[in-house]
Amino acid sequence: MAQVPQTFFDALAVRTWCGLALGALGRAREEIDAINVYPVADGDTGTNLYLTVESATGAVEAVFAGYELGEEVPTLADAVRAMAHGALIGARGNSGTILAQLLRGMAHVLTEGEATHMDGEGLRLALRHAADSARRAVAHPVEGTVLSVAAAAADAADSVDTAKGDCGTVARAAYEGACKALAATPGQLAALERAGVVDAGGRGLVAVLGALVEAFTGETPADFDAHARGAGPSVHVRVDAVSDARAGICAELAGGPAFEVIYLLEAGDSAVDRLRARLDVLGDSLVVVGGDGLWNVHVHVDDAGAAVEAGVEAGRPYRIRITHFGAGDVHTGGQRPPREPVQRAVVAVVPGEGLAGLYTEAGATTVLARPGEAPASGELVDAVRRAHAREVVLLPNDADLRHTAAAAAEQARAEGIRVALIPTRSAVQGIAALAVHQPDRRFDEDVVQMTSAAGATRYAEVVVAERQSWTMAGICQAGDVLGLIDGDVAVIGSDVTATAETVLDRMLQAGGELVTLVLGDEAPEGVADRLEARVREAYLAVDTVVYRGGRQGAPLLIGVE
Repeated sequence: MAQVPQTFFDALAVRTWCGLALGALGRAREEIDAINVYPVADGDTGTNLYLTVESATGAVEAVFAGYELGEEVPTLADAVRAMAHGALIGARGNSGTILAQLLRGMAHVLTEGEATHMDGEGLRLALRHAADSARRAVAHPVEGTVLSVAAAAADAADSVDTAKGDCGTVARAAYEGACKALAATPGQLAALERAGVVDAGGRGLVAVLGALVEAFTGETPADFDAHARGAGPSVHVRVDAVSDARAGICAELAGGPAFEVIYLLEAGDSAVDRLRARLDVLGDSLVVVGGDGLWNVHVHVDDAGAAVEAGVEAGRPYRIRITHFGAGDVHTGGQRPPREPVQRAVVAVVPGEGLAGLYTEAGATTVLARPGEAPASGELVDAVRRAHAREVVLLPNDADLRHTAAAAAEQARAEGIRVALIPTRSAVQGIAALAVHQPDRRFDEDVVQMTSAAGATRYAEVVVAERQSWTMAGICQAGDVLGLIDGDVAVIGSDVTATAETVLDRMLQAGGELVTLVLGDEAPEGVADRLEARVREAYLAVDTVVYRGGRQGAPLLIGVE
């Protein structure tokens, strides 16, 4: 059904545009995923763009919900700020992060003077500022990407005589310019030319701009191919050509960053400038977007822990997502062949950067849980999607997350993914489960073996009490050291090392063959050496392994198998 045309860019036009863009990306999602060969051919650009716009749309709808309940009509500034903020906090992947900055760039112009609406000239200026700000957000801009498409859209909008042209005219010119630029992208990037496709991120932006045309004119614009004839040698989106070119690309490309790291960051401008310089040394595909104290950071690195630690040094990172690209992916300067969905993957919640690195090196997709900031079910569902697998084993690694994880598993199953939830209560149980994971055996058998390994692992943690409290071991005071075994306080002490030694002795009284120690940043110097020596002296034939968990909330985690 045709939309009612919007003469000016006002709050209702923002709402209409977001809804239409979400629908357009929903329809094009699989196509865009299929042609994703740059910067990382992991087959998720369409999904990432959809989720980014979904977040923006939800934020705008929240603004209008108040209006429908009798509050004042939202202003253009209200709607545009909500759209930009929603995209920023919900941005996914490289292209989603750039799209978030494009929307933020538009918002910078559209909110000036708190105007109730903007005309064609305002939209033209917004598109120009969007393209320029997105290019500045990328550490090393590359032509033939969504940046080129955005710049061409802004150039085409600039050509409109806004004294005569309304928002619809400007939007249509931008759309047609973007279509032609998109068709030319294979001639700008060798990876696209070899695969016989256009840029996936640019294809997504064309869908978003097409929705903008429809919001202002009420008409669905012609497919981009109709506007692209003569612009370049590769006009059509040749999805089938991707698989034909995959073998040749794989043979030519090798090496590169192993992880994608994304997080939101609360930090000042100067700290973010230093962060950009630090991450630029660590990896590639660096995009940092945002402002006014809130940023979205995206980078591809080999050392995921170092990328997160750089964020910690700059400010407060949260909603941290670390994705392992997998052994089948190839990367040189941002180029990877397309990745088909794998048969099976593991998704795990982990409490610290060090453990996140350990899990990702073992092939798991991780969700980082900060102390006091338990992930929501939506974050777990997103991680299951990012795993890009037909079968997923989910490890919550926290007793308090069992209901959240169960809800996430149900949602993922509704999307056609086979999910098994193993009720791990600690990261050390997750380590035990991951150690016996064999993706080449039957799914049910793998889940049984992982569940058995986790269940055979007793777990403990040594923490410092924050307040006076009644416990199973008596009354503790703020500052006391608590040793919890299988979730219950078993020891109250005054020294971390001594308390840990007591806890370990109690656990090994019931037997054991392997002790796992995970040290937090707050662990005292020498605690691991002391405990390892205790095991060697008192418990024959028991091995000890030590990992560093980083900012995991507890000075020490202990597992006994």
